[in-house]
Amino acid sequence: MKIVFMGTPDLAVPVLEALKEEGHQVLAVVTQPDKPKGRSRVMSMPPVKEKALQLGIPVYQPVKVRDEAFVKVLKELAPEAIVVVAFGQILPKQILDIPPYGCINVHGSLLPKYRGAAPIQWAVIDGEKETGLTTMMMDTGIDTGDMLEQVVVQVAEDETGGSLFDKLSAAGGPLICSTLKKAEAGTLVRTPQPGEGASYAKMLDRDLGDIHWEKDAESIERLIRGLDPWPSAYTSLNGKTLKLWKAAALEEEYGGVPGEVVRAGKDGLLIQTGKGVLKVLSLQLEGKKRMDADAFLRGYPIEAGTVLERRD
Repeated sequence: MKIVFMGTPDLAVPVLEALKEEGHQVLAVVTQPDKPKGRSRVMSMPPVKEKALQLGIPVYQPVKVRDEAFVKVLKELAPEAIVVVAFGQILPKQILDIPPYGCINVHGSLLPKYRGAAPIQWAVIDGEKETGLTTMMMDTGIDTGDMLEQVVVQVAEDETGGSLFDKLSAAGGPLICSTLKKAEAGTLVRTPQPGEGASYAKMLDRDLGDIHWEKDAESIERLIRGLDPWPSAYTSLNGKTLKLWKAAALEEEYGGVPGEVVRAGKDGLLIQTGKGVLKVLSLQLEGKKRMDADAFLRGYPIEAGTVLERRD
């Protein structure tokens, strides 16, 4: 099948590779413009662009896909299908109507749950036991089109946003190849999304990681895992940002106020929350490297009674 592929982050790369390996003709890759990255602000290519150049596929990076000049380019390419994976822009109707097999999105949740920008991380933050991928026929709404196929992925007890991202990324290639095969054979079944059970996974930002110590320990522990590796969960210690990378929720209570360090030693850093105690196992002080709590406390002792605060 003649395909135009639209995607931007690492999640989309295995899907692009699978399309090539399956023998589909990828006419072009469309991705977001290069952006400055890191403290040096060096211009960086999206992961999908890097892979497309390695595969010798033409790359387009429109600032806005709805621009008439770019829509004309797509029409001239005449793809039979457009495959979309975490592209980052909403496709207008004039693009949705171009390919005869439609625009097919590979979405990182079991729709209709977790429509929106960050379904993978929110599945961890919310404590889901399973999630998955859905191929969907795109329409003008945000992840509201007819469902095509799904694959279920289990969420481990120690799952992070990054590890779940990797699991779903690996599952995307086989799923889209199955969907396209059925589309060509005329056996693809379209199932309208039910309104019941629908939810929206809002976009992540750095402020989300600013820990509210009044919440319960289990919720904070899931937040830490869900925001690993970005944007990370953090608090404030003596005016400096302290990122928390790994923790465990304990049921016992020590009677401290939320955010108070109730114990600090070889077994970790114990912090009172609104309900239960958070045992911090891995952390990173502003300007320092990530460390296990034991090693951290040897070089940066924290006295019991210290109260960690929000950054805002």
